[in-house]
Amino acid sequence: MSQLSKRVTEILLTAVFAVVALGTHMASALEVGDKAPDFSLEASDGKTYNLSQFTGDKPVVIAFFPKAFTGG
Repeated sequence: MSQLSKRVTEILLTAVFAVVALGTHMASALEVGDKAPDFSLEASDGKTYNLSQFTGDKPVVIAFFPKAFTGG
């Protein structure tokens, strides 16, 4: 098998693996009224928080600020 054939085979196998792996983790879109799935995010204080930490506490608001010299 030539180097090109080996490389193409590696790329195709990697792509197939990625599609299968990602396909099992992809969820359907949320609809209005659906409960949000648990997820974790790193906050501006460097700590990682899970949505489940706040379940039943208070409403949760997620604010996203791209790193462009914006404050939190």
